[in-house]
Amino acid sequence: MARIKPQALLIQSKKKKGPTRISVTTILFCSLIVLSILLSLITTYKHWSQRSRGQTGTGLSNFENVDEIADSKKYDLPGYAVLNTSKGNITIELFKDGSPEIVDQFLDLCQKGHFKGMPFHHVIKNYVILGGHSQDSGGIEDWTSKRKFHRRLPTSPKHEAFMLGATKIKEDSKAFQLFITTAPIPDSNDKLYMFGRVIKGVDGVQEIEEVDTDAHYRPKSPVGIINVILQQEI
Repeated sequence: MARIKPQALLIQSKKKKGPTRISVTTILFCSLIVLSILLSLITTYKHWSQRSRGQTGTGLSNFENVDEIADSKKYDLPGYAVLNTSKGNITIELFKDGSPEIVDQFLDLCQKGHFKGMPFHHVIKNYVILGGHSQDSGGIEDWTSKRKFHRRLPTSPKHEAFMLGATKIKEDSKAFQLFITTAPIPDSNDKLYMFGRVIKGVDGVQEIEEVDTDAHYRPKSPVGIINVILQQEI
């Protein structure tokens, strides 16, 4: 066997320890991987940035549209009430815009059956019909005195005849006293609330007004509300 000279061994050793050449294909492949990672990071950043702005915008939009949501709920409420009385049906258009709080309380009491069997306990001809579960006659003198005073005043379109109202509300639901005007009431003070008007069944109101009453304006025969039916439309 031929011996390899030391000089030849040195040359071979240097060739083995020399740097390994990287192919062009490997460089391109690594570049593509780095580029893909960068594009992925940029896309993720844009996605989360847009989502964050969208959530902020939605929050602001919710605050801006609170009134619109409230209005939407308000118009979902029934707009009409049909009083089924012993003298026939009386259809009332409710003032959801003009008297929202009293209308809400009225609707709540209707759903609880508060007006079922409610009597009209006082009838002042050519003026007002009063209804309620409490038949305290103490306040009737106030109505009769106001009647005399109102006759000397010009009428107001807001308080014309055949309007539905309620006396000032207390926490006790029994204090919710209904009244229907049968003549113009020019000046309702802070103790009265008008929250609807009769649009059908005026003849029924007039029949109630014509019942016989005693000296204290109390009907001699029972007359009242049998029940109340709420309607979205008529």
